Amino acid sequence: MTADGSHRTVSGTQEPVGELVQRASRQLSQLVRDEMRLAQAEMTQKGKRFGKGGGLFGGAGLVGVLTLQALVAAVIAALSLTLDVWAAALIVTGALAVVTALMAALGKQQVSKASPPKPEQTMDSVKADVAEIKEKAQR
Repeated sequence: MTADGSHRTVSGTQEPVGELVQRASRQLSQLVRDEMRLAQAEMTQKGKRFGKGGGLFGGAGLVGVLTLQALVAAVIAALSLTLDVWAAALIVTGALAVVTALMAALGKQQVSKASPPKPEQTMDSVKADVAEIKEKAQR
């Protein structure tokens, strides 16, 4: 830096500090814009992959349901070797109804534990922090 507040460049000419700050500001703005474009491109690519993965999971779920249906049919067929087909189907249907009711009851219990959907412990902690700050501010 020279005595008048300017800087010497490589070529030996002097630039005022204001121009250097302005140039640095422009370069920083450009850098931020470039980084944002890069982040946007990266997130777009990841979004496409998440979409494909979600579609594959959905397809796997559908095929899994079909597999379970085939298993139920096989169980009914196996039971029908010793019982009438209608009795075998009724037994399997009853067993599935019991499993369904049990899963529904457990699911309802879990949802009830999660309600209301707000971070109560965090809110209590924040309230305690605010009270402590107010108390210390009054001293």
